[in-house]
Amino acid sequence: MKRFPLTVMAIALVFFASGCLNADGDEPQAQPPANQPAAEQPAGQTGAYDATAAETAFKNNCAACHGQNLEGIAGPNLQKVGGKYSKEQIEQILANGKGAMPGGLVKGSDAKNIAAWLADKK
Repeated sequence: MKRFPLTVMAIALVFFASGCLNADGDEPQAQPPANQPAAEQPAGQTGAYDATAAETAFKNNCAACHGQNLEGIAGPNLQKVGGKYSKEQIEQILANGKGAMPGGLVKGSDAKNIAAWLADKK
C-alpha cells in the first residue's frame, strides 16, 4: 500500500523536472510577451532590433541634424516618427533621402536597425 504513493510521487517528480529544464538541462530562458514593444525584446527575434546599436549608429550619423534626443536641430524632430512612418518607409528615407537629408548616410544592417528603432518612436 505504501508503494503506490511513492510511485505516484516519483512519476510526478519526473514530469515536473522535465518541464522545468530545456533539452540542454539548463533552466529555460524567459520569453517576453508577444505584445511587448520591440525595443524591449532581445535582438534576433521577429521585429526586434538592437536598441543600443541603433542608438549608437544614430548618434554617430544622424544626431548632428536630428539631435541626441531626437528633438530636431537642422533636421525634423523624430521623437514620434514611428507614428507617421512605418519601418519600411523609414528605411526608404534612409536609403533615398528626404528634403535636405541626403540618402545613404547609413546603410545595410545599421539602416535596418535604426529604421526599426525609429519606427517604435510613437
